[in-house]
Amino acid sequence: MLLRKLTSSDYHILQAIENIVDGIAAMRGEHTEVLLHSLDIRNPSIMKIANGHITGREVGAPITNLALIKLNEGKDISDAYVTKCPDGKTLHSITTIIRNHQQHPIGMLCVNTNLDAPFQSMIQSLLPNIAPNNDHGFTPETFARNNDEMMHSAIESIRDQVMNDDDIPPSKKSREIVTRLNELSIFDLKDSAQITAQGLHISIHTVYRYLRELRHHEALH
Repeated sequence: MLLRKLTSSDYHILQAIENIVDGIAAMRGEHTEVLLHSLDIRNPSIMKIANGHITGREVGAPITNLALIKLNEGKDISDAYVTKCPDGKTLHSITTIIRNHQQHPIGMLCVNTNLDAPFQSMIQSLLPNIAPNNDHGFTPETFARNNDEMMHSAIESIRDQVMNDDDIPPSKKSREIVTRLNELSIFDLKDSAQITAQGLHISIHTVYRYLRELRHHEALH
């Protein structure tokens, strides 16, 4: 049976995915519709949709015949496919099956991009207005391969921010760096205090002292 009665636990899983709909839509822009289908046999319909203007659908719209075909294919992630809207728009689509802990299908995450949108408009939607963070207009990000690399890159980024902030007195900069790293939960990771001490050219005892002071302050509040 493709459709079944969903439990409250099934709906908790689907509700946790609703933010993903908004996240994909925010990244892909106004020419990409993203939606979450419930596969509840009592009401197999859209639970969440972003950019529904593309197909003219809203929350509560029924599941489509093609969605049921994709479900019947048995693939958790469909091959990309092309389809047509009733108004003639050409859509490039992909469907992902969402399963519960018993591996029963409970929902579908569908992404539909309007291929007939003007090229310039589509490119612009993929490159939204972003405040430049460096000379090239991009936000620097290090795609670390392990925790050590991640910690080194975090320390370097925070250190650059603090060192370039003239409002922070030089004598307070190391403590401020440790404070900001602590807010990122860096010190929950193994060897983080030692790596921080090395990166800031201070003793590990100084790092621990700053952390004790911070945690004492947090305990009081």
